[in-house]
Amino acid sequence: MRRALAGLLLASLLGGQQEVVFRAESNLIVVNVAVRDGAGRPMEGLTKDDFQLFEDDKAQQISVFELQKLGTDAMPAIRVPVADPAAAPPPKEPVTEAAPPEKPQTRDKRLMVLFFDFSGMPVADQVRSQDAAIRFLESQMTASDLVSLMTFSNDLRLVHDFTADRAALVTAIRGFRTGEGADLVAGDAAAEEEEDEGNILFSADDSEFNLFNTDRKLSALEAAARQLANYPEKKALVYFSSGVSKTGTENHSQLRATVNAAVKANVAIYALDARGLVPSAPAGDASKASPSGKDLFNGLSMKKERDKFHDQQETLYSLAADTGGKALLDNNDLTVGIRQVQRDINTYYLLGYYSTNQTPDGRFRKIRVRVNPSLKAKLDYRPGYFAPKVWTNFTKEDKERQLEEAMQLGNPATDLPVALEVNYFRMDKGRYFVPLAVKVPGSEIALARKGGSEQAELDFLAQVRDGKNRVQASVRDTIRVKLSAENAAHLAERQLQYDSGFSLAPGQYKLKFLARENATGKMGAFETDFTVPD
Repeated sequence: MRRALAGLLLASLLGGQQEVVFRAESNLIVVNVAVRDGAGRPMEGLTKDDFQLFEDDKAQQISVFELQKLGTDAMPAIRVPVADPAAAPPPKEPVTEAAPPEKPQTRDKRLMVLFFDFSGMPVADQVRSQDAAIRFLESQMTASDLVSLMTFSNDLRLVHDFTADRAALVTAIRGFRTGEGADLVAGDAAAEEEEDEGNILFSADDSEFNLFNTDRKLSALEAAARQLANYPEKKALVYFSSGVSKTGTENHSQLRATVNAAVKANVAIYALDARGLVPSAPAGDASKASPSGKDLFNGLSMKKERDKFHDQQETLYSLAADTGGKALLDNNDLTVGIRQVQRDINTYYLLGYYSTNQTPDGRFRKIRVRVNPSLKAKLDYRPGYFAPKVWTNFTKEDKERQLEEAMQLGNPATDLPVALEVNYFRMDKGRYFVPLAVKVPGSEIALARKGGSEQAELDFLAQVRDGKNRVQASVRDTIRVKLSAENAAHLAERQLQYDSGFSLAPGQYKLKFLARENATGKMGAFETDFTVPD
């Protein structure tokens, strides 16, 4: 984790004057290490000298060392009364300027985020997930737990920061508007104006990306992980959703960027399918019209429904497995998934070091931790992290090299939203033209005033690889956009579209597309598999 710190190193009186010397440190990497004996019990009492830490096989000096000791015994159950809507509202307190709330003490605490993804979640699933969260808070929360609440519909909102106040958390959950955010449809404009904009952490672009709902959900999770990076302790994000649908053109880059952000921020995602155990009737249930045609009788209709259901769960499983969490699928008791966090995040050591490699190259840095072999201990920690990337002071050659390296790196950039579609048209026997349409939201484009017009410059790079990882087609282009003052004023409401294409033979291919806006250096990536049939 990269975290800027400032430390007071020396204060002395010289000649009656106080001289204060500051030193700024950056690139603090935090590693949480769970140490267990042969029986699986946490090992306590170790010191900093018992550990050795390496980055890319180079020894690092441990600068931060703490033992986080967490309990697992549930607190006495409580019952938070439901507010009576007919009761008279309490008298309004006089308006005074309140001091900002203090950040909670997180030492020896288990940090848990209950993240409710209401986008596309049916009302029944919303109610089921909220009831499970309330049941956990009232009867299963421990004294070591600090819980935060986040929701995502059209915006990612921080509803409540980390707290141990169970009554406040339950009251906040009961205050959720049931049905909000279903199908990612923007709410009533007047209602939106009443919302507190100060707690919005991420807003999806409805006008541009309604067809790319999976990317929007993953972008919200990525934004949540970046927000949680401010806490050095290990965090668990409990993700309530009704599965993550696939659209047919999946952006593998966004999934990998979300996983990388979570790993770097030390966040484990626990994905809970709020639908629970779902029985499937051959002709469907009463929630939709009965299918027609022969598919109902040959089983194809049922197979399509099951495949769609499993596809929605596949992304949940990937998010959990790749971040060190777990997925709870096909289970009606959602509190099982929350209690799993308490079992997994137990006593651990917090190690921090300042990397000796300060190169901002965006590459993966491998972490290795060892203890004295005589301890016969089993260690559990994250395998590494991706270094940061910077744009400042890039030469023309540096910019070109950055694009080439981004094409090869496993840490895709997603700062610039990119939507992509491909198709195919037969040109002659054994040869097809594959058109490519890329859309970038105008709200993400930085304009500069030059020669009486507003201008922007974008770089594009794409590669198509076959099943043997051989490059079969590529694109490298730079587009300069000039807009009149009138068109520039409406750019935020529109999109820029880039069209290109390839000539390919039938086969299975992987496409990776990069777009970079050259005023700020923001880059976006889109990766997908596609097939050109014979």
